[in-house]
Amino acid sequence: MKFWQEHTQLRTVLIAALFIAGLALVFIGWSMTGSMTGLCLMLVGLALLLAALYLYNKPFSDEKKKSTKGRTPQ
Repeated sequence: MKFWQEHTQLRTVLIAALFIAGLALVFIGWSMTGSMTGLCLMLVGLALLLAALYLYNKPFSDEKKKSTKGRTPQ
């Protein structure tokens, strides 16, 4: 999808927002040691960090499927 390659400013803002929110949730959850709420906050923060990483890598992903159907190894 070329959307993320064409809209670099939007991608940059989303990555920064997800990264900051994810780190904040991880640190807030970390400070709530021994609480299940803290663990849930840390997991949500981890999900946001992974979403930021996904958005960062999306423009570099190969659109063509790397399948070997019908190809013979050389």
